[in-house]
Amino acid sequence: MTEQITLPPELRDAATSLRPSRAEAEEAVRVLLRWAGDDPNREGLVGTPERVVRAYEEFFAGYEQDPVDILQRTFEETDGYDEMVVLRDIRLESHCEHHMVPIIGKAHVAYLPDRRVVGISKLARVVEVFAKRLQIQEKLTSQIANAINEVLQPKGVAVVIEAAHECMTTRGIHKPGVTMVTSRMLGAFRNSPVTRREFMALIQGRHEGLSNA
Repeated sequence: MTEQITLPPELRDAATSLRPSRAEAEEAVRVLLRWAGDDPNREGLVGTPERVVRAYEEFFAGYEQDPVDILQRTFEETDGYDEMVVLRDIRLESHCEHHMVPIIGKAHVAYLPDRRVVGISKLARVVEVFAKRLQIQEKLTSQIANAINEVLQPKGVAVVIEAAHECMTTRGIHKPGVTMVTSRMLGAFRNSPVTRREFMALIQGRHEGLSNA
């Protein structure tokens, strides 16, 4: 049973109707600037609220996109290809939902096709859609894997994310250089140790076929 990854239309419409205006968002930034102890009317900060809101539109663009739509177009002309498809080292930029500070890292995504394949850019876009939302890394990992599994219905899906969290490196415990690793294995990747080991070797660049190329 995969989790619901998009809001129903009626809830999505309700959320949109409650969304603050752009002017209200910019005023909220001015309030934060005053709370921090600065003057939002001074020369260097006059344009900051507008810039922050524009940046947030980019940071959280994933709320406006449906990962299911991205994965819908698939291809069946594969000449019987049924081996692992792996996209590794996908740059990942997200934001921690607890402190709203960056999560920076990379994602590795793989699936075992069952007659259908999808363009590899679509896999990267699915990572991007979920990353461009407020997140915790565990949920982000599961959402990516579950969406691919739900739409493509492959023999298996694997997702590994390695990321640094600025809520830990630049505040709080202040421990730079720490990387969090999460994984989600479905189907053959969960049930077959051989398949899982092959995937892990591929994303670490240790596969014989790669080293002999």
